[in-house]
Amino acid sequence: MSTTTRRDARGRRWRGLGVGVGILLLAGAILIWRSMPARVTGVLPERREVVRTLVLTGRVRPMARPQVGATASGRVVQLLVREGDRVSAGQLLARIDDRQQTAMLSESRAALSSAAARARSTLEQAELAAATAVRDAARARALFAQGAISERDLQEAERAASSAVAELDAARARSGKAETAPLAEVARARAAVAAAEAQLALTRITAPAAGRVLTRAVETGDAVLPGQLLLELELDGATELVAFAREENLAELQVGAAASASADAFPDRTFESRVSWLAPLIDRSQGTVEVRLSVPAPPDYLRADMTISVNVEVARRSDALVVPRERVGGMESGAPWVMVATTAERAERRPVKVGIAGDRHVEILDGLATAERVLPASTEPGSRVRVTPVPPAPDREQASARPSGGNGS
Repeated sequence: MSTTTRRDARGRRWRGLGVGVGILLLAGAILIWRSMPARVTGVLPERREVVRTLVLTGRVRPMARPQVGATASGRVVQLLVREGDRVSAGQLLARIDDRQQTAMLSESRAALSSAAARARSTLEQAELAAATAVRDAARARALFAQGAISERDLQEAERAASSAVAELDAARARSGKAETAPLAEVARARAAVAAAEAQLALTRITAPAAGRVLTRAVETGDAVLPGQLLLELELDGATELVAFAREENLAELQVGAAASASADAFPDRTFESRVSWLAPLIDRSQGTVEVRLSVPAPPDYLRADMTISVNVEVARRSDALVVPRERVGGMESGAPWVMVATTAERAERRPVKVGIAGDRHVEILDGLATAERVLPASTEPGSRVRVTPVPPAPDREQASARPSGGNGS
């Protein structure tokens, strides 16, 4: 065997030996690494305020939204408001052609004047006849005292006076009743005047109360019929929010519960509201319940039918012991648990009793000490661990439930 061949053989042996040593060292390193405790983060339970809110979506609804319609047929001769205009109670909004109604009113008033004149004439005639008869009787008594007339003439004059006075009393009594022909005519004429005035009033459309014009359905010159929509108003008053919660959330909702709302158009501006009413019935087709919320101080940017988001407070604890939500397992199954580090640096799965559960934190009522560090839920039970502390979050917890319900109407 040549010298070169022997050198190559020795080189292959040394290279093989080096590879074997490397494999042995790698295997030893792996064994050492596997025998070392796993490095995991651990958080201590902390005490903080927890608020659970139910997220609803709804709309702004004014307390009253009347639709003002035409009450008479005719042509619109005046339309005095536009969309967005403020109106006061009784303000004239529109006027329908009233020439026919005005003529009818003038005619009925003239008929009333004539009937009243005839009624007055009947009473005046009775008063004149009575006065004349009384004067004739007084003159007859004077003449009888002078011997100018007979006693029979005196008696006839006195009977005529008594009869005229009785007729006047009867006429006066009848003047307060409508059973005589002249007075009945006056009553009918007055009723005709009232009817004509009512017909004329129908041609003038006024605001039922103070508010704002939302829509205008006609223009000046349009022909309208009774009942046809002219204007839609939003009356001043307390503003309400209406939303719909899922049926399963009904047990958490209570009248008087505080809520924070924001309009989708102004998401960074919130305002306070409060649950004022819960519907007594469930919408079977949607499986939802209607929720109404009062707004004590509505912001000026709110508009009717504006989409809003509402966070209704359904639970609050001011000094709750909490851990991060992602470190609690078994929430869906109803048997929650956490992984804790034991004094022997082993991961232990611990059943716990929970209270208020939110998106970020869960309240622990029982099963966990304040000094125990909670490990990630993915930690293998029984494994050795090296815990790295994690500082608590500085912000206040506000646990929000998943969105409930849909848009309000």
